[in-house]
Amino acid sequence: MDFTTLSIDVAGHVATVTLNRPDVRNAFNETVIGELSGAFRALGDTAEVRVIVLAGNGPAFCAGADLNWMKKMAGYSNEENRADALTLAQMLHTIWACPKPVIAQVHGDAYAGGVGLVAACDIAIAADSAHFCLSEAKLGLLPATISPYVIRAMGEQAARRYFITAERFDAAEALRIGFIHEAVPAAQLQERVAAVAATLVANSPNAVRESKRLVREVAGRGIDDALLVDTAERIAAIRASDEGREGVRSFLEKRAPSWRPA
Repeated sequence: MDFTTLSIDVAGHVATVTLNRPDVRNAFNETVIGELSGAFRALGDTAEVRVIVLAGNGPAFCAGADLNWMKKMAGYSNEENRADALTLAQMLHTIWACPKPVIAQVHGDAYAGGVGLVAACDIAIAADSAHFCLSEAKLGLLPATISPYVIRAMGEQAARRYFITAERFDAAEALRIGFIHEAVPAAQLQERVAAVAATLVANSPNAVRESKRLVREVAGRGIDDALLVDTAERIAAIRASDEGREGVRSFLEKRAPSWRPA
C-alpha cells in the first residue's frame, strides 16, 4: 500500500507504524482511519513481522479527530454518521485483534480517539511527560467507539470518572490506573520500546500470537467445565505444534530455539 498519512519501517522483525501528520498533531480523519486499517491488516499477515510499534511524528502522539473532518461530519445525515463511526470502530478492532503484538509508543498528547488507539494496543509505554484526555464530553460527544478498549485498559471505575469529567491526566496517573504499562523519561522512550520489542521477537511467534488470543478469549469468562476443557485443549495443541516441540527440545539441549534471531 501507498500511505499519505503514515510512515512504515520494518527492521529486525519489528514494524513501526508512525502517524505522520505532525502539522495537525496527528489528528485522524477518514484517510488516516483507512490507512491504519490497511496497514495493520497487511502487517498482521506478514510473516517477517513479529511486533508492531504504533508511534506518532511531531509534538503529539495523536490529538484525536481532525477539525476539518469534524466540520464535515456536522453536515452528515444520521446514516452517514453511522457509517463513518463504524469505519472508526472497525479500525480500532483491527488493531486490537491484530495477530501480532502491538506496542503503543506515546509521547506528547493523546486525546480522545488517540486514547482509543493506545487502549487498542497490547502494551502501552509512554514518556513521563505525556498527557491524556477523553475530551468528548466537553464537545457534547461520547467516547463511544473507543469505549470497549478504554474501559478494558483503565477499568470501569477510572473510565467512569474520565469519560464524564473530560479531565486531562498525566502519565503518572495513567500508570496508577493501569492504562499504560510504563512511564519513562522522554529521552529513553524509543530505547525502552525497542527493548520490549526485542523481548517479544525472542519469543516463539506462535506462542505470542496464541497468548494474545488466549487473553482476549478467556478474560471475563466464568471458570466452568467449558473453560477447563478449552484451556486444556489450547495447551495440548501448542505442545504438539512445531514451535512447541522445538521450544522444549532447545530448553533440554541448552541451546537457543530456531525462531530466535542470531
